[in-house]
Amino acid sequence: MDEALLRSLTPSVLTVLVRRGADFAAAEDAVQDALVEALRVWAVGPSPSSRLRSSRGDPIRDAKGWLVTVAWRKFLDATRADTARRRREDRVEEEPAPGPAPAVDDTLQLYFLCAHPSLTPASAVALTLRAVGGLTTRQIAEAYLVPEATMAQRISRAKRTVSGVRFDRPGDVATVLRVLYLVFNEGYSGDVDLAAEAIRLTRQLAAAVDHPEVAGLLALMLLHHARRAARTASDGSLVPLAEQDRGRWDTGLIAEGVGLLQAALARDRLGEFQAQAAIAALHADAPTAEETDWVQIVEWYDELTRLTDSPVVRLNRAVAVGEADGPRAGLTALAELDPSLPRHTAVAAYLHERDGDLATAARLYAEAAHKAPNLAERDHLTRQAARLNAR
Repeated sequence: MDEALLRSLTPSVLTVLVRRGADFAAAEDAVQDALVEALRVWAVGPSPSSRLRSSRGDPIRDAKGWLVTVAWRKFLDATRADTARRRREDRVEEEPAPGPAPAVDDTLQLYFLCAHPSLTPASAVALTLRAVGGLTTRQIAEAYLVPEATMAQRISRAKRTVSGVRFDRPGDVATVLRVLYLVFNEGYSGDVDLAAEAIRLTRQLAAAVDHPEVAGLLALMLLHHARRAARTASDGSLVPLAEQDRGRWDTGLIAEGVGLLQAALARDRLGEFQAQAAIAALHADAPTAEETDWVQIVEWYDELTRLTDSPVVRLNRAVAVGEADGPRAGLTALAELDPSLPRHTAVAAYLHERDGDLATAARLYAEAAHKAPNLAERDHLTRQAARLNAR
């Protein structure tokens, strides 16, 4: 079976059905049924071209057309079988004759639909992975470490929410980018690499829309992903950025990310993802941690603060100030922020250690470990506390 081809065709097949008059929820169900049928039929033959067979056993060259035809039949069958939807059945066109699928690609509108403002962020992410990414409910549930039934209910509610939304309304690129960034930040769990999936979907979006922030987000993802192999030790423990083996960073991804960023910045329409990517590029450009241009990083954090006024950005800026101007300056910047912010205590511990106050740093590392959102970060902070206490 060619699962990658199936996933790449999923959004365009879904949008064809919606354009023909199917509501989103019913169309998405029909497409999923067609994918199941494709997995069964495509398993025949040694190559993708020979896997596609009609009911008569003839090879089928147009994979998208085949999926559209099967999905439309599934939709008609479901509509006719549902007595509560007889009125809609009267409006459904007769089944189109088999042939090449339309060249129109509404994938971009599908992105906007799945990131509709009426959806919660969690629902928008799940629906995007299902409708645009082509993942199964089981795969999404495993990635988010929730029961499949729970994820099925979440996706079902999201589909009902957007079923009445028309495709002719303008979409918000910023909302789509935030959803994709949420997907990327989930990283890896189960048999689906969500970071890689987010990059794939963002590449797809970048091919469909010419927007500097789309390029900025893709650059940011690539620059972060380039460091992935160096982020954990052989025992699974976290490796801080300053201690990572930079020889393990993916230079190809870094070069691609920097190229995308430079082209986006040249358009002089700065956005938050471009600013974040610029910070990531400065880290990637430094041969060693000691050679990092922290002064310029602080300047980019100032730009990012102006764009977002985010407390999390200000927290990261405090770290950068501590590196550029010394730990006392970093602690002064940190004192202006709410101590309940995530990672605030860990940042305070780090800056106090840099300032030579090891007892306070050890106590704060231990306190931060209790607040850590995951086991890997908790273990890392616990080891930091133990290291200082041993000294």
